[in-house]
Amino acid sequence: MENNFNLPRNNKQRIVIIGAGFGGLKLARKLSGSPYQVVVIDKQNFHQFQPLFYQVAASGIEPSSISFPVRKIFQTHSNLHFRQTELLRVDVAAKQIQTKAGQLSYDYLVFANGVNTNYFGNTNLEVNSLPMKSTAEAINLRNRILSSFEKANLTEDPQEQAKLMSVVIVGGGPTGVELAGSIAEMRRYVLPKDYPELDFSRMKIYLYEASPRLLNGMSGSSGTKALEFLDRLGVEVNLNTAIADYDGDKITLQNKHELYTKNLIWTAGVSGRRTNGIGADSYGRGNRLQVDKYNKVLGVENIFAIGDACLVFGDKKYEAGHPQVAQVAIQQANCLAFNLKTKGSWKPFTYTDKGSLATIGRNMAVADLPGISFSGVFAWFLWLFVHLMAIVGVKNRFFIFVNWAQSYFSRDQSLRILISPYKNKMSNKT
Repeated sequence: MENNFNLPRNNKQRIVIIGAGFGGLKLARKLSGSPYQVVVIDKQNFHQFQPLFYQVAASGIEPSSISFPVRKIFQTHSNLHFRQTELLRVDVAAKQIQTKAGQLSYDYLVFANGVNTNYFGNTNLEVNSLPMKSTAEAINLRNRILSSFEKANLTEDPQEQAKLMSVVIVGGGPTGVELAGSIAEMRRYVLPKDYPELDFSRMKIYLYEASPRLLNGMSGSSGTKALEFLDRLGVEVNLNTAIADYDGDKITLQNKHELYTKNLIWTAGVSGRRTNGIGADSYGRGNRLQVDKYNKVLGVENIFAIGDACLVFGDKKYEAGHPQVAQVAIQQANCLAFNLKTKGSWKPFTYTDKGSLATIGRNMAVADLPGISFSGVFAWFLWLFVHLMAIVGVKNRFFIFVNWAQSYFSRDQSLRILISPYKNKMSNKT
């Protein structure tokens, strides 16, 4: 029985895709015009461009510029359907999923639902730190940073000002490095003009990484150059240093040292999502679904996983899993779409590394391309071009380009607006 989905099969086999991220969206579009009925399910009704979340948090671009309505993408594809709801469990035997909107049967099920923030079991960090894994969380982070400076401007206590103005970022991957650089540039060029009454020598930006280097997924030279760029921007980078606890005011390091801030941003780890109905044996390292070389989930029939959600079992080149980047999800989606459409001799997935990029600040970026690594202005312009072309929608690309150009020539961001969720007055009455 199907509830509330209004999806007659029309004698078509049905592919249900969980998640409208890079992998899920690419798979759906590749299956356009195929003999399948394709249903994409996501809690949000838009695709989010995750690599630029940090620019939303740093007031660099509008949230709408990195978000694109899924239904608009599907308008001209008669066999593609979208339903906004949340997956609750899978009934493998009955080939059905249970969602908040009801049940839906499938012939093939594809997990493309990405990962969650991983706090490594530390409840205090989960409650008190600021994550950045969605557009909503990026907006919340922007609000927190801006509101902290508004509060700092209302107090004359220098210690309280220092706690409100300082930012601690945990995690030395691309997200942490890019966010640290962006906030450092705001400290240098933007915030002093907005808050001339504040003493910006009190604003500290710390980046903590538990491993011996930055950008572990990139080359050693890129990690070293990123460290040099951050040092140039005045970011205090601490390697081989882990966070033990945070109560919303005081940070305790594993070496027992303490420091104080109201703003701790957590970018240190991710973990896969476990789904009721999928046995524990199907999960591997980091709660990622173990799949074979065709992206079929081990131990179940007609269920697949792509992107960050999966771990290719037996791939000796990537025993810890493929890099959790968009290119892996996109390439796996292309391969799976080909196999589902041909239904012949399936081809195994092989990852082609097209390189990695990370930007730290204006004219400062690092690039690892096949056979070559470089940094500086050219790497920065390459980063701009690659990310601009990856944005969904011509209008979104145009607005982002305008924002980037304005910021480059004026050294200013014009989107420092505090927008809080509306609260119904009646909800405050008890």
